[in-house]
Amino acid sequence: MSGASVSLRSVDKSFAGRMVLNGVDLDIASGQFVSIIGPSGAGKSTLLRLVAGLDAPSRGRIELRATGRKADVRLMFQEDRLLPWRSVLGNVLLGIKGRKQDAGRILDAVGLQGRESEFPVGLSGGQRQRVALARALIHEPDLLLLDEPFGALDAITRAAMQLLLGQLLVARPRTVVLVTHDVEEALLLSDRVLLVKDGGIARDLIFDQPRPRHRGDPALAILKEELLDGLLTAERDLASVA
Repeated sequence: MSGASVSLRSVDKSFAGRMVLNGVDLDIASGQFVSIIGPSGAGKSTLLRLVAGLDAPSRGRIELRATGRKADVRLMFQEDRLLPWRSVLGNVLLGIKGRKQDAGRILDAVGLQGRESEFPVGLSGGQRQRVALARALIHEPDLLLLDEPFGALDAITRAAMQLLLGQLLVARPRTVVLVTHDVEEALLLSDRVLLVKDGGIARDLIFDQPRPRHRGDPALAILKEELLDGLLTAERDLASVA
């Protein structure tokens, strides 16, 4: 499989004396798509930032492995973070030289052919997220980290972006870790869903149903109800602690 493998061993993370993650052990295989769900404040984005190297663990070890070289990691946020004074093409090529044709092909793949010279102000929210996705993918990362990338989009645009991401990963597989509050999104896209609760991984659901998956699949509906029950329980537990 293409992509980096990820290993966490006894990882803790605390902020101002508050333990957010406690003794997390996790292995993600090369080419696996993993979604992380959990209540707000459970540590989902913290876990993603640790894997990205944006924060350091308070204790424990994190290792990324790619074949024969240092793993290339790209992080995509809920906000598109485009530079408003740069064109669509300029944003995709930020920090890159000599790959204009590659950028054009990727923009074609995300449905923005002919929009290269436009500026972010003239694009819809979904189109800006497509630019952000193209900007991440042009680097051909070993590990793609997604922090609620479609959370601010309307339902129709979100569904379109989920479909697009799935199609792009079929064409060019890589390791992906997605933080999301949308259980259905996790089940549609992922090989594996992690439920984060009480500073650790409370549930690790692995399923081998091939992608693409369909929203009306009865098997997914059963899993969705099961995971929603887990989320609601986690929310109640957090509320009782607060």
